[in-house]
Amino acid sequence: MTERSPIEDFGRGPGLFGPRRRSVAREEGSRGALIAFGSTVVFIGFILWLVLSSEAWPAVQRQFFNWGHFQSAWPAVVSGFWLDIRMFLVAEVLILVIALIVAMIRALRGPAFFPLRLLAVTYIDLIRGVPIILLILLLGFGVPALQLPGVPNSELFWGLTALIISYSAYTAEVYRAGIESVRESQRMSARSLGLTQIQTLRYVLVPQAIRNVIPALLNGFVSLQKDVALVFVLGVREGVREAQIYNARTFNYTGYIVATILFLLVSVPVARFTDWYTDRDRRRKQAVGG
Repeated sequence: MTERSPIEDFGRGPGLFGPRRRSVAREEGSRGALIAFGSTVVFIGFILWLVLSSEAWPAVQRQFFNWGHFQSAWPAVVSGFWLDIRMFLVAEVLILVIALIVAMIRALRGPAFFPLRLLAVTYIDLIRGVPIILLILLLGFGVPALQLPGVPNSELFWGLTALIISYSAYTAEVYRAGIESVRESQRMSARSLGLTQIQTLRYVLVPQAIRNVIPALLNGFVSLQKDVALVFVLGVREGVREAQIYNARTFNYTGYIVATILFLLVSVPVARFTDWYTDRDRRRKQAVGG
C-alpha cells in the first residue's frame, strides 16, 4: 500500500491543516456572500434612485402604479387569470401525450414505417415554421368562419388547440432528442430479446428518454404558462384581456401590472424549481459518471 504525501493529506483529516483550511473556506464564502449582497443592494438602490428622481415618474406612477386602480382591477384580472391556469393545465397534459406519440412515430425504423415518419416530420417542420400568434389567429378566426357542422366555433377552443398543436411540435423534438440519447446497445438488446419496435420504444427507450429530458420539458412548462395569455387576441377574457378591458374603460394601465404580478407569482417559482431540478440532475449524472 502506497503512502500519501503530506500535500495530498492537506485539508483531509483532523490534522493541523484540515480545520484551518475549512475555516478559511468558510470565511471566504461569507466574504463573497457579503460582497454579493452589498453590490446587489447598491445596484438596486441606484436603479430606484434613477427612476424615482425622473421628472416623469409622478405621471408614470399614476398611470401604472396607482393603488386605487390596482384594487379596482384586481377582481376581474384574477378571475381571468384563473382561466389562464385552467388552459395551461389542460394544454400541458395534452401536449405531453401528443408530443410523445409523434416522437415515437418519428423514432420508428424500417421502410414500412416511412409514411408515418414522413407525416411526423412534415407536421413538426410545418408547425415549428409558423409563429404561434399567427397560428392562433388562423385557427381562432378561420375555422369558426367556415361554420362547419359539428365543429366547435368557440374562440377559446381554437386558441387552446393552436397552443397544443404548436407546443406539441416543439416538445416532440425534445422527446426525440431524449430517445436518441439512449445508447444504441439498449435498442439492440431489446430486439435480441424478441421485442418489437413499439415494445422497445415503450418499455426500454422512452422511460430512459423521459428521465433525460425532464429539465427541458420543465422549461417548456414555464414558457407555456406565459404563452396561454396569447389567446387574448381572439377576445377570450383571460387575465391579459381583462386588464386590456380595464385600460379601455379607465385609460389607466395599472391592470397590466396586476396581470404581470399574477403571472410572475406562478412562473418564478416554477422557473426556480426547474433550475433546482436541472442542477440536481446534473450532479446525479456527474456522480454516476464518476
